[in-house]
Amino acid sequence: MKVVLAANGTRGDVEPSATVGLELLRRGHEVRMAVPPNLVGFVESAGLAAVGYGPDSQEGVNGAADFVHHAFELQNPINLVRAGRELFVEGWAQMGRTLTSLADGADLVVTGQTYQGVVANVAEYYDIPLAGLHYIPICVNGQLALPSIPLPTPVVRSTMRAVWWLYWRITKDVDDAQRRGLGLPRAAAPAAKRMAERKSLEIQAYDEACFPGLAVEWNDRRPFVGALTMELPTDADGEVASWIAAGTPPIYFGFGSMPVESPADTLGMISEACAELGERALVCAGWTDYSDVPHYEHVKVVRAANHTAILPGCRAVVHHGGAGTTAAGLRAGVPTLILWMLGDQPLWGAAVKRLKVGTARRFSSTSQESLVADLRTVLTAQYVARARELATRMTKPAESATASADLLEGTARRKRVD
Repeated sequence: MKVVLAANGTRGDVEPSATVGLELLRRGHEVRMAVPPNLVGFVESAGLAAVGYGPDSQEGVNGAADFVHHAFELQNPINLVRAGRELFVEGWAQMGRTLTSLADGADLVVTGQTYQGVVANVAEYYDIPLAGLHYIPICVNGQLALPSIPLPTPVVRSTMRAVWWLYWRITKDVDDAQRRGLGLPRAAAPAAKRMAERKSLEIQAYDEACFPGLAVEWNDRRPFVGALTMELPTDADGEVASWIAAGTPPIYFGFGSMPVESPADTLGMISEACAELGERALVCAGWTDYSDVPHYEHVKVVRAANHTAILPGCRAVVHHGGAGTTAAGLRAGVPTLILWMLGDQPLWGAAVKRLKVGTARRFSSTSQESLVADLRTVLTAQYVARARELATRMTKPAESATASADLLEGTARRKRVD
């Protein structure tokens, strides 16, 4: 069968879809991916065919993440619509054209968490199954709309519905234009609601153990498969493994696609905090440039790291709260400190605190003193023990990919039988 996977965002947004794509390709299916132009090379290097889809995600990550963060703070809806219109409509028309061409003759299209309307319209145009791939809980539920503020279940559900309604109002004009071009009538509801009403497959690419109660609330409506990662090796893996083996297990620090505003100050804070605790630090630069900063004997900086290979050898994991890094740390069985910045990251910070496998605070409020205090907390025996126990309940990466591919094959097969 021919499967098209469309994902927009940073590497953390794209890698889950690419992981499933690789498993489907291994099974002999034709797989095509639509991803931001700056990530085409990343996807192709993994062995998948890809085309540029929408704006460059590296250029837009700060604005997009900031908007989502403020949406969860329930700012004035009119202000949200105005602020988000430019942000969320950029590239919509181009994405629609690209995906319409790419999905011609496809048996199934799969959408990531953003721009679901673009993909839903194309699936409707070709009358082929549509599946969603979610690496955080974005569907309406009674628990997680505001991760740091306890609210009654009905209020949480209504809040999530309001957020989706706002997004739909922001994108409705470009959505209508795409549908007109495809000869489709105007949609009467957001894509997320339409997918739910049509009982589209919505894979939850994170572990049920991270959000106790969601599986019961959704009653198998949205299957949990665990986090999806390609476990890609890096050129530095051997060097890092040797460095870890040559001393005490380090504390890992990494902020992924979130650029750190002052690399020198941040590295200095990490160095001083770890020196005070008598710890070594392994820092993964990600999108931050640490090339012009002081060198510290007990700190090693690498451009990229294979989390699956490296994190089990670390004492703790400190990061921005990205879904993929959070899952890697939990799978490794080491305690977590999330220093969140934007977007959905506070949700994962709240999750590790609720599970008592770590703690969290906003990156901008972090100081050397708070970093030392938080690390002392997560390095205590009870946090270490709980992290090890939770790791036994986390789905293995290979199992997650297999389960996802099985579900997608089943969805396409049922359409052919119908």
